[in-house]
Amino acid sequence: MSAELTKARNQITQVNTFLKQGKPLPAVNALYEAVLTMLKAKLMKSERDEFSKLIEQAVYQLNNSKELRQLYPLIIPYAPGEEKALLERIRELLRELQANTVEEARDQMEQRGKRRAEGLAKARALLEEGQNEAACELLTALAREFPNDAPLRVEIADLLMQVELYKEAFPFLSEALEITPDQLHLYNRVGIVLRKLGQFELGEKYYMRAVNFAKEDPNLYFNLGRLYIDWQKFDKVERAAKLALKLNPDFEEAKKMLAFAQRKLGKQD
Repeated sequence: MSAELTKARNQITQVNTFLKQGKPLPAVNALYEAVLTMLKAKLMKSERDEFSKLIEQAVYQLNNSKELRQLYPLIIPYAPGEEKALLERIRELLRELQANTVEEARDQMEQRGKRRAEGLAKARALLEEGQNEAACELLTALAREFPNDAPLRVEIADLLMQVELYKEAFPFLSEALEITPDQLHLYNRVGIVLRKLGQFELGEKYYMRAVNFAKEDPNLYFNLGRLYIDWQKFDKVERAAKLALKLNPDFEEAKKMLAFAQRKLGKQD
């Protein structure tokens, strides 16, 4: 038996395995590919008889799958020698299952979006009522439900920052950066939070990480300069402002920052 036929045989035996796992689409696809291989091959009578029995067993398993019957209530007919007709029926079944999979995925996305929006709205209402602890518990649970959703964590952090809960906002921004470390706007948010918390050294480290992704962004150096102002590191303020102006000579706010730093350093009258 050729490698292709051995593979086809294994695919047929996988049908029941997939069905037991609650995976009707891979089960039907496995039978489709196996029958297609059989039709293309030149089989001896003994091989054809063996495949017919295997296919008959797989079709029986599909017809008796409760989960598949809910998605496709029609019985799949098969008799040895009717593999071409079977292939057409399986192709039709695959189209139905694929359409159903897309619809299910769409429904799941809509439900997830609804839970997400409702959770944020409820947390916002709690924050407006001053119930900060309850809001934070809700937001933590919401983030846990969507473990790979960086934009959600940014929205959560923005909500908390609006009511000056900077300490509570920081972990969500940190998680968002772990998920999407190349998003420059997140570093700016982290920098703002850490500046508000007086954690200047940590804020500086985050900005230095951001430099790896945006060396040519004057706003990055300007925001770093704002952190240095609060830190009262005026020599570093001067350096940051000069870097911003080197990239954008018309950056008026950076010019003001440079003048301010130089006055503090006694470099201007």
